[in-house]
Amino acid sequence: MTDPATTVSHLELASKNDTFLDANELILNMGPQHPSTHGVLRVILKLDGEKVLGTECVIGYLHRGVEKIAENRTYTMFNPYVDRMDYVAAVSNGLGYCEAVEKLLNLEAPPRARYVRTILTELNRMASHQLWLGTHALDIGAITPLFYTFRDREEILKIFEKYCGARLTTHAFRIGGCQYETYDGFERDVKNFVTFVTPKIDEYEELLTTNRIWVERTQGVGVISGPDCIDLGVTGPVLRASGVNWDLRKAQPYAAYSEFEFEIPTGQNGDTYDRYLVRIAEMRQSLRIISQAVAGIPEGPIMAKVPKVIKPPPGEVYHSIEAPKGELGYFIVSDGSTQPYRLRVRPPSFVNLQALDKMVRGQLVADVVAVIGTLDIVLGEVDR
Repeated sequence: MTDPATTVSHLELASKNDTFLDANELILNMGPQHPSTHGVLRVILKLDGEKVLGTECVIGYLHRGVEKIAENRTYTMFNPYVDRMDYVAAVSNGLGYCEAVEKLLNLEAPPRARYVRTILTELNRMASHQLWLGTHALDIGAITPLFYTFRDREEILKIFEKYCGARLTTHAFRIGGCQYETYDGFERDVKNFVTFVTPKIDEYEELLTTNRIWVERTQGVGVISGPDCIDLGVTGPVLRASGVNWDLRKAQPYAAYSEFEFEIPTGQNGDTYDRYLVRIAEMRQSLRIISQAVAGIPEGPIMAKVPKVIKPPPGEVYHSIEAPKGELGYFIVSDGSTQPYRLRVRPPSFVNLQALDKMVRGQLVADVVAVIGTLDIVLGEVDR
């Protein structure tokens, strides 16, 4: 593998050729140590003064070979590895993987497990969006939302810790259901959290939605159309903010989502401001789903009958879920052994990142920071 630190990009080569022809063009490295790139992402900017003429993303600094590791682990042993991809939404990673293997095995988790999975996954969506909002606002210059969102996110992490002992890389699910039954007081804690956080979302909006600095830094910045999103494979809040009503929880229901009433928030302008509004609205819809699920958790087993040694029949399957950042898919090929013959992850952060160049051309350098933030990427998922 080529060392990304020594990679010579086409932008750099072009600048060397044009040095004496156009002195206005400048090649600038943003990252990989820059805090606003949200990880070890190196963005090579081609600039005319403050105006962005083009970009190139250099990735791979956090590569760990997750897909290759899967081929050398049993299906059960590999399960915890997916928590470390999008480490801000570990619960969602685990849900997608477990359901993909369950498809291979042609089994379904019990109703109680599906309800608990839905509750924990929506709590995780809330935590992911809260962390995104706090850090995105900090990138643009507002520090108060960071304190508000981290204060409220802490309550979700407490529930996770009580349930399975982990706060960040929350290994909550097993193939066939959930290993742990809900603890005493689980329903009460979740209901209390919904009551506690509902007015807090209004506080986030009071800080930002009509704040004229926030509006000027986000409206009309990083615009991308719905058709362009579809062409590039962009999913999640970025796609919906461009007016495309597509959410796998509705389009291809999984877990227990088909049993709940909720709406899919969409935007119209496809700019940074609309993506902010969509995620705010998604938090409210997550609370709506959680309230319905916790009120109707059925009795029964938390795990299906799964053999101790998991050996799916030969075949292949693709299963995807609506992770907080977009479509997270797992393609698994089974050769009938205890280990996947091939496993391929379709991570939303990696696919969405390719839209960056289109979104920032013609913008200012300061807007690049806002656009990277609004994509909500996690480099552990980009590089894998």
